[in-house]
Amino acid sequence: MANALTSTCCVVLAAVVVVYAQRKSQQGRIQYEKIGTDVTMQCGSLGSDASVSWKVNGSDVKARHRVEGPRLVLMSVDLSHKGYYSCFQDPHGELRDQISLRLGMPPTRPQVICRSNTYPKGFYCSWHLQPPPVIQTEFQVMVEHNQRVLEVERDPVHKNRCHVKFPELFSAIPYRVNVTAINSLGSAHTVISFEEITIVKPDPPEKVEVKPIPNKVQRLEVTWNHPSTWPDVENFPLKYFLRYRPLIRDDWQHVELTDTTRHTITDAYAGKEYIIQLAAKDMEVGTWSDWSVAIHATPWVEPLPITSTTEDIPIETMPSTELPSAATPLSRLISAAPAFSSSCYLLLAPALLFIM
Repeated sequence: MANALTSTCCVVLAAVVVVYAQRKSQQGRIQYEKIGTDVTMQCGSLGSDASVSWKVNGSDVKARHRVEGPRLVLMSVDLSHKGYYSCFQDPHGELRDQISLRLGMPPTRPQVICRSNTYPKGFYCSWHLQPPPVIQTEFQVMVEHNQRVLEVERDPVHKNRCHVKFPELFSAIPYRVNVTAINSLGSAHTVISFEEITIVKPDPPEKVEVKPIPNKVQRLEVTWNHPSTWPDVENFPLKYFLRYRPLIRDDWQHVELTDTTRHTITDAYAGKEYIIQLAAKDMEVGTWSDWSVAIHATPWVEPLPITSTTEDIPIETMPSTELPSAATPLSRLISAAPAFSSSCYLLLAPALLFIM
C-alpha cells in the first residue's frame, strides 16, 4: 500500500513539473527595451543566413519593422509593441524561440521629501519618479546621521515611503538620505540632507466643527482636535492658525491661537455663508501644516414670523354668483328680490309661466 501511494505521488509531482516547464517555455525569455528606440530581437541561436517568420501574440507583426535574417527589428517602439513574439524557421515553420518584450524607461532621479509629522518620535521619507518608468522598479534607501547608518522601516501601505526613528533629539548634525531607483533599463539616485528642526511639520487639525450661536447674528463657534499623529501634545504643544472668510469675498481674516482647541468668531457678516480652515505648528520648530478640510457655516439667522397672506371672508357676507335655475319656484325668486316693484312682478310673471 505504501509503495503504491509513493508511486502515485511521484507521478503527480512529475506531471506538475512538466506543466510548469511547458508554461515557462510558452512564456519564453524576457527582453526589456526603452520606449522610443529601435528594438532588435534575435531568434534563438540561428545563424545570420537563417530564414524565419515572426508572430506577436499569435498574429502577424503589423507594426513598422524589418526582418534581417533571424532578427526582427521594430522601429520606434511604444507600449503598443509589447507582447509575446515567436519566431519560426522556414520552410517547415518550426518554433525556434519565444520572447516576452517589455517596454519602459530607465528611472530618472527620484524626487525625495522627508518630514516629521510624529515629532519627536521620528520622520518619514517618500519619493516618486517623473515620468513613471512603466516597468517594475525597486528602490534602495540609506539614511545616515553622525557617521552612523540608521535602521529604515519600509511602509506597509505606501511602497514609496520609509520610516526612521530619531536616534537623538535636538541634534544640529544633518541627516543624509540616499534613494536609488533600479530597474532592468538602468538606475538613478538622489541624495538630500537636512537638519532635524527643518522637517517638523504636523498633520492638519482634525474633526473641525463650526456651529452658529443662537441669538448671535455675527458669531460662529469653531472647535477642533489635535492631529492624532502628533504623539506628545503635553510636552511638545502645538499652536494653531485659523483663517475664515465669507464666500462673497476673497480676502481671509486670520487668528493665531495657543493653548486652546476652540475659538469664537465675533465679526462675521450676518446671514452670510463662511468658509473656515485651520493649520497647526509646533510651538518652537518646523513649519505650518497643510490646511484642514474647508468647513462651511452661516451665523444664526432670526426666524421670520409666520403670517397669513389671505384673510378669511365670512360666508354670510360673500356675494352669491349663482344664477337662478329654470326650476326655481316663482315664490323663491320673489322672496329673494324684495326690492322689485309690483310692476316688475307683473311683467315677469307671464314669462316665467310660459317657461314652466
